[in-house]
Amino acid sequence: MRIIALMNQKGGVGKTTTTVNLGAALAEAGKRVCLIDLDPQAHLTINYGIEPGDQNIVSLYDVLLEERSLLEAIHSVEKNIAIVPSSIDLAAAEIELVAVLGREMLLKRRLEAAGEALEFDYLLLDCPPSLGLLTINALAAADELIIPMLAHFLALQGVAKLLETVQLVSRRMNPRLRVSGVVLTMFDAQTRLSGEVVAELENFIIDARGRNLPWSDAVIFETRIRRNIKLAESPSFAQTILRYGPRSPGATDYRALAREVLAMETKQPQQTSASTANVVPPQPAVEVTVNPNLDVSKLAAKSPDGEVAA
Repeated sequence: MRIIALMNQKGGVGKTTTTVNLGAALAEAGKRVCLIDLDPQAHLTINYGIEPGDQNIVSLYDVLLEERSLLEAIHSVEKNIAIVPSSIDLAAAEIELVAVLGREMLLKRRLEAAGEALEFDYLLLDCPPSLGLLTINALAAADELIIPMLAHFLALQGVAKLLETVQLVSRRMNPRLRVSGVVLTMFDAQTRLSGEVVAELENFIIDARGRNLPWSDAVIFETRIRRNIKLAESPSFAQTILRYGPRSPGATDYRALAREVLAMETKQPQQTSASTANVVPPQPAVEVTVNPNLDVSKLAAKSPDGEVAA
């Protein structure tokens, strides 16, 4: 079972949209998928037509705070897809858990307690748009991290802090955690800025090749999730894009992304783009050339031991 957290502390980047529709595309490919909604806003839960806070439904809050079994909270919603719903009560979790020993490992312990009864191929963790306790729980439990990201300047700045957190979790709580890749969402290939951001991100990832970093083997997924109105409309109908607009660009893109994620199972060589196709780790560090109009100093700067600068 692959446990993948989808995380970005910046809101509005298509994180929940990617969790929902990547999960649907994996399920369409025959994989058994469970989605865990760690966001108190419960957008993933709402996307599947489940009312957050329904007293008749066991939620992730009950699992983490009331010590209910994770198996009780798993609700089948479609063929090959199940969900652990969220609740607005999760917003108070950090306060309620302040005196709980090992509160960062609660989700991991619940997953371990469920053990082999979790008969899934993929567990996708939808993280809240913050670097708080719930996100740390997801990182402590996950094997992999996928970062949905906009091709914008400020998104690059946020990646530095995100990766700093990933490295700390990897060192102190979860040494198997690694960044699988970055998926660009709401992408517009016609803008110059998009190309510049992708180039800077590629340079940063190339520079990590051969280093002992959680993102040293990361890729920029070749699939770009294009802007598509049907992607924005589908949650209001409590449907995935594969059901609401099966032939739309959004459905096409998420099926392609699922194929890339599936290809990682067989450890097929991945490429960030044609410009990095011949890069074979380990390689000497590549000097990052920074566009004078695009300041990504936080992203590119590193301390001597390889940590991302704060």
